[in-house]
Amino acid sequence: MTKPIYIVGGSKGGVGKSLVTMALIHALTEVGEDVFVIDADTSNPDVWKCYQNEVVSELVNLDEADGWIRFVNICDEYKDSVIVVNTAARNNTGVAAYGRTLSQSLDELDRQLVTFWVVNRQRDSLELLQDYLDAIPNSTVHVFKNGYFGADNKFELYNGSDLKKAVEAKGGKSLMFPDMADRVSDDIYSNRMSIAKAWKTMPIGNRAELRRWLEEVSKVFVPVMVHG
Repeated sequence: MTKPIYIVGGSKGGVGKSLVTMALIHALTEVGEDVFVIDADTSNPDVWKCYQNEVVSELVNLDEADGWIRFVNICDEYKDSVIVVNTAARNNTGVAAYGRTLSQSLDELDRQLVTFWVVNRQRDSLELLQDYLDAIPNSTVHVFKNGYFGADNKFELYNGSDLKKAVEAKGGKSLMFPDMADRVSDDIYSNRMSIAKAWKTMPIGNRAELRRWLEEVSKVFVPVMVHG
């Protein structure tokens, strides 16, 4: 099997998809992987702006059929690259309408599809995840509970849900994604920096927080990364 496809989803704005995507890109490039980044958040492409000069990347509108066709073609054209997709807050409609374009192509592409679904503590995060599972049933889905919204015991709706049982029954994991101090994340976004660039340019105190966060992120990614 060739390199995997990672989709970072959540469908809600503000749950932390962009930071998870950036952490994933950093983790992959640190181990020498070639990465192709698709940023589907075409109206506010933070990930693309931070990484366009460091990895091959493209803005692709996954609200329409042409975008999904382009997505599949990229997966075919860049066989030696791990594909990382940052989705937009609105993309569940596109997934429901056109997700089969990707889902039905996975065998021919010879790629494994892995989804990191980022949730906050609200019910609609779970409802949107169920919609995604229905639309693309052949993805391995791991749920990231964003620590920005509190400790693990604050995610009561998800932790006690049948959805959690369904995710884990299919081999998915439920993990806490670590929070990053606001002054560091704000600096990264406001200056359009990749994590690697932030490491080189931030003041020592900021880098200490970035180091702590990256160490915690690594623990999250180890059990869910695919070695293709």
